[in-house]
Amino acid sequence: MKNYTCLATFTYPHEYVVIQLILNQENIRYQFENETLIGLFPYYSNAFGGIKLMVHLEDIKAAQKILDSFQDRSSNLRIV
Repeated sequence: MKNYTCLATFTYPHEYVVIQLILNQENIRYQFENETLIGLFPYYSNAFGGIKLMVHLEDIKAAQKILDSFQDRSSNLRIV
């Protein structure tokens, strides 16, 4: 994970499903840290620091553009 950096943190797996689909479509290298652990113990998400979206250093700009598009007021999709 030394070539990856955290771009976002989510509390529950359902919060990032659409983002995961778009990252896959754009061939962006990423991993979710703590995904399995929080899937097993969802109420401990805050204690574990949430589910971290780790993106490869070479794909940061493209991934950040996707995340920013969810914050755009004109978009119907938003990160909760």
